[in-house]
Amino acid sequence: MTVYMATAVEGSRPGLNITIFAIFVVITLGIVFWASRDTRTATDYYAAGRAFSGPQNGIAISGDYLSAASFLGIAGAIALSGYDGFLYSIGFLVAWLVALLLVAELLRNTGKFTLGDVLAFRMRQRPVRAAAATSTLAVSLFYLLAQMAGAGVLVSLLLGVSGGAGQNLVIAVVGAIMIVYVLVGGMKGTTWVQIVKAALLIAAAGAMTVWVLARYGMNLSSLLQDAVDHGGKVGEKLLEPGVKYGKNGTSKLDFLSLALALVLGTAGLPHVLMRFYTVPTAKDARRSVVWAIGLIGVFYLFTLVLGYGAGALVGPEKIAKAPGKENAAAPLLALELGGPVLLGFVAAVAFATILAVVAGLTITASASFAHDVYANVIKRGSPDAKDNEVTVARITAVVIGALAIVGGILAKNQNVAFLVALAFAVAASANLPTLLYSLFWRRFNTAGALSSIYGGLAVTIVLIVFSPAVSGTPTSMIKTMDFHWFPLANPGLVSIPVSFAFGWLGTVLSSERNNAKYAEMQVRSLSGIGAEKK
Repeated sequence: MTVYMATAVEGSRPGLNITIFAIFVVITLGIVFWASRDTRTATDYYAAGRAFSGPQNGIAISGDYLSAASFLGIAGAIALSGYDGFLYSIGFLVAWLVALLLVAELLRNTGKFTLGDVLAFRMRQRPVRAAAATSTLAVSLFYLLAQMAGAGVLVSLLLGVSGGAGQNLVIAVVGAIMIVYVLVGGMKGTTWVQIVKAALLIAAAGAMTVWVLARYGMNLSSLLQDAVDHGGKVGEKLLEPGVKYGKNGTSKLDFLSLALALVLGTAGLPHVLMRFYTVPTAKDARRSVVWAIGLIGVFYLFTLVLGYGAGALVGPEKIAKAPGKENAAAPLLALELGGPVLLGFVAAVAFATILAVVAGLTITASASFAHDVYANVIKRGSPDAKDNEVTVARITAVVIGALAIVGGILAKNQNVAFLVALAFAVAASANLPTLLYSLFWRRFNTAGALSSIYGGLAVTIVLIVFSPAVSGTPTSMIKTMDFHWFPLANPGLVSIPVSFAFGWLGTVLSSERNNAKYAEMQVRSLSGIGAEKK
């Protein structure tokens, strides 16, 4: 996702867009203050008192997962690249099968609040929790920077705020609202915001989908044919693979690497995993994922129609020349269908998407620091630490929010796609191998966990820094220099296997064994006996 300094979309009314967004903010702030009435304990703050049902949590998960990139980015990718653009949706959706089959129930039964709870269950507590917190903070901060910088795209694209100062102000406002959500509402308030946002996003996408199909007599084939007719040089290729990936061997490997990171990264994203603790039982955690898969799958089917609809009704040339380029596809389609009012609603939903996602990321990062680092590493799990844990989490949320605002401002004029890629790649390379080894490999030990987390994190960052995502191409973050030697923009194809290898090597080189704890972990993860209920 690249930020472009430009005027608003032609035909939009920035004042109307801001008004609709302000109404949403006022409503959600009211919900957050209402939800905060029952936030008293650490369980309330981190896990919403485990009071949400499976369907409610599934809707919140979809709200947490469907970012602005899913709405604006994928629709634009389909409009310009057709089949290849839709492959992003496939990767994001299939990833949930990994979470459903391998992670959701076992994680809910084994942990309490964070990923560190699971990874440290049968290991030495302090070093493993510190490593888990490091990985969680890395993923969360990179993801936060991408979302905050993405606010800059929406500013120029939808609100007509040009100039650095105006964009900086909007990024700061988004960050401030996010901090209020987390400070006041905790996980319960954040969850309700995500539920409202998911409902708005899916409803908006669904309404636009029906509207587009109605233009073609509810005939998808007619829509696809019109998209091909207006596809310019691409034409028929919009319905075939190879427009974006397939020009040469490297681009195919790039897609394979990206797909691997997307499919495996979701099950290692800390802000997604933390949502499994907001339900009372493992059964509800499984139901959450089933609901999330259904809603996310329906949404991505909507993006298929929206993408081809934008290509047919707006045209790829107009999209490519608009502020934000392919990110403008969905807003331009809204303007074409319903004029400035529908565009204003789409603008508000896009901003709501950013707010909900960054709030989820912030509470996850603050919980990891307060629960894993402060309470269990610094204070060694003392009773006093538990009393102060929520206070530390709130202070951490303010610090992380401030860092996200500053980072978003600094990155607003840069290509920030590599930040999203890095977040997914770190989650897939550092978190998922360690999590799977912890749950399923009896011999796995502390040395293996540390090797997997730190090794995966280091390899991923090094490969990203020396990849085309950072330097060496016209779309790189640093366009004036070329120091890349790694050929792939996403390191997943290399970093994920290497991380698994690090975990195996660290384990076999260490003599540490704890078979009794592994047996206890198996019983708890599979049966729920001894799992946290409150």
